[in-house]
Amino acid sequence: MSPSPTKGPLLLGVRHHGPGSARAVRAALEAARPEAVLIEGPPEGDALLPLAAEEGMRPPVALLAHAADDPGRAAFWPLAGFSPEWVAIRWAQEHDVPVRFIDLPAAHSLAAGGDGPEGAGPEGNGPEGAGPDTVRLDPLAVLAETAGYDDPERWWEDVVEHRGAGGVREDVLGAFEALGEAMGALREAYGDGGHQRDLVREAYMRQRMRAARREFGDAYAVVCGAWHVPALRARTTVASDKALLSGLPKVKVETTWVPWTHRRLARAGGYGAGITSPGWYAHLFSARDRPVERWLTKVAGLLREEDRQVSSAHVIEAVRLAETLAAMRGRPLPGLTETLEAVRAVMCDGSDVPLALIEDRLVVGDVLGEVPDGAPVVPLQRDLTRQQRTLRLKAEAQDRELELDLRKDTDTAKSLLLHRLRLLGIGWGTPTASRAGTGTFRETWRLRWEPELSVRIAEAGIWGTTVLGAATAKAEADAAGAEELGEVTALAEQCLLAGLAQALPAVLRALADRAALDTDVAKLAKALPALARSLRYGDVRGTDATALATVAAGLAERICVALPSACTAGLDADAAAEMRGHVDGVHGAIGLLADADAGLRERWSAVLATLAGRDTVPGLIRGRAARLLLDDGRLPAEETARLMGLALSPASSPADAAGWIEGFAGGSSGGGTLLLHDDRLLGLIDTWLVGVPERAFTDVLPLLRRTFGAYEPGVKRSLGELVRRGPGGAAAAVAGGSAPAGFAPELDPERADAVVGLVRMLLAG
Repeated sequence: MSPSPTKGPLLLGVRHHGPGSARAVRAALEAARPEAVLIEGPPEGDALLPLAAEEGMRPPVALLAHAADDPGRAAFWPLAGFSPEWVAIRWAQEHDVPVRFIDLPAAHSLAAGGDGPEGAGPEGNGPEGAGPDTVRLDPLAVLAETAGYDDPERWWEDVVEHRGAGGVREDVLGAFEALGEAMGALREAYGDGGHQRDLVREAYMRQRMRAARREFGDAYAVVCGAWHVPALRARTTVASDKALLSGLPKVKVETTWVPWTHRRLARAGGYGAGITSPGWYAHLFSARDRPVERWLTKVAGLLREEDRQVSSAHVIEAVRLAETLAAMRGRPLPGLTETLEAVRAVMCDGSDVPLALIEDRLVVGDVLGEVPDGAPVVPLQRDLTRQQRTLRLKAEAQDRELELDLRKDTDTAKSLLLHRLRLLGIGWGTPTASRAGTGTFRETWRLRWEPELSVRIAEAGIWGTTVLGAATAKAEADAAGAEELGEVTALAEQCLLAGLAQALPAVLRALADRAALDTDVAKLAKALPALARSLRYGDVRGTDATALATVAAGLAERICVALPSACTAGLDADAAAEMRGHVDGVHGAIGLLADADAGLRERWSAVLATLAGRDTVPGLIRGRAARLLLDDGRLPAEETARLMGLALSPASSPADAAGWIEGFAGGSSGGGTLLLHDDRLLGLIDTWLVGVPERAFTDVLPLLRRTFGAYEPGVKRSLGELVRRGPGGAAAAVAGGSAPAGFAPELDPERADAVVGLVRMLLAG
């Protein structure tokens, strides 16, 4: 398929999101002054094009199209400020020239079960999304290899971006013609290059071009991926194009503009027509002169913000080094490769750590676009936008941490909004551990706005027109459809966190029904912690959770009755480990519930005592029960030593004994510190360990490594020192006057009193 002589409409083949292409498109349009501009994109977006001229529109943005009856079936057409298509749109609007999209309608591409081709390199187009799993030609890579380059990006910089730096080249139309000829040669050699759906798209584009010719003659311009230029020049019949387009499936679609980010323009983000360095390309487009000097000045500013010592001399030296590297490699100007190498050597002292920050923040970047208020949105999006403004919660592409104090009304409102969005599947914020302190009055969130959240909002719009109404309706529906008790308890917790008082009755009814029917003690034990936390959150937010407390108390009683028989010797290692986790969870939940029922703690302690003393219970669970009783002050030291002695006696199997040690002294439970301060327990473990037969020792070694390997380095060193001293360990060391600091046969009241003030400060905080 060879191109015909240059006649007819102006065909401008571009690289999507290429700043050199964008500059060339503007120059070509200025020179040709077409009467209309046609752009590769879904025709459903034509009605939205006037919004591109509004003051509130700031790229990067994207056209979003989704099926009206299934918002999850969606596709994006991203545009940056340096995208040739965006430049063409703005040129047409500035010159009062009609501008239209001419690609295959989204109604067809979404109905086909895909979102059109992702494309490859400079010519790939179509919406962002998962395309068919086929091997596709990368035209840019083939042209780069033909020119002797091993890096397609470096080739594109040399032949396009750098030649346009500091001013657009004179023969801009000739450059488009040359690129079109190159693509024609590739299509002659490779056919559709694996982009089979492009044949249908190109047939539709030709149809739209015929319609434009009837209206404007040949005085119109087409801006499209360079890969398509040979196909749009080809002389085909109307009948053949209609045949390709006949019988295409179709769905009703809705379209709008949504904010996009530079990070999502990056190919690493999964965008097939993406680029590797959107931040760098944005800089090349905006810096009309001295791009390297201006770029390295930005880099220096970023490093100074990170408290690194970077002076003007560093910038000057980095510029010189980048230019020298470019000259050595025969490049017209330093590219991204040379500038980053210069930065690493001059500003980062050869370290890749600050360089990674530069690549993340500047080479890629977190720029988030904006769309005007007049853009069509679902009512749910409008309500969310209103609340974001009221609460001053700005959507940002970069991760940021939000600390909330729930004693403040504004912070409580922010918490409710974020929890309601999470329930709706709109993951703008993720709860994380707080650095400011613990307690139920504090929350910490990590916020990051992703373009896909616009689709999630459209999907959630089926539940209601406001965030509160939609979250309430979804919670009620989830409660009715929940199949397991754990699902309902987690939902009850979410409802309390989100302040969904109207949804609670339906959730509690479902909770009571599931709890009454469920006889699996493991499921009951898994459900109780969420209920206990829910009661605590309800207290903080002033929610009436009386009904929830009744269900939780009944659940706790059933667990106390059924747990001992469930923890039998028939449990294998994995089941025992799972049950140990349930015991820990129930123990924490009982601590929260015991304030309302003083007898509950006593009944639970009796259950733990039964588990600790019953030899048919796996050693892992017996050891854990003994440790929980000891920590609560309900197991005397003598009884603890007796239980350990029984567990580690020759009558016990090595595997069971090792399990007991893991349950009792596991690294995450502070077991190392306990052994440091109780010479008898350490001596029992030491004696048992020495007596384990050689063949059995190999079997229990992984358990022992897991137990003791989790201790802090200081604890392990101290334990090793005590064991090295031989029989008597710490006691012998104390008697000999060489005890490590902190060890003594009896309490030192003076030293204990010294920490009282600090302990009070910690508890008060």
